Amino acid sequence: MELRAGEDVIRLGQLLKLVDAVPTGAQVKDVLTSGDITVNGEPEERRGRQLHRGDVVTVEGLDSFRIS
Repeated sequence: MELRAGEDVIRLGQLLKLVDAVPTGAQVKDVLTSGDITVNGEPEERRGRQLHRGDVVTVEGLDSFRIS
């Protein structure tokens, strides 16, 4: 997942919508509280978590996404 030019971070909730891990923004919280999301191998429940270049987000049932 590439950040747009001029962007340094993306929030986890935004990423999940962009990669179609959730159909709507309203469902992001449900996915996060289910424990199916990890960031750099650690479980993550904060939709506002800032992701930086090099971070790896894994969604159970989908691929892993490296921020670049």
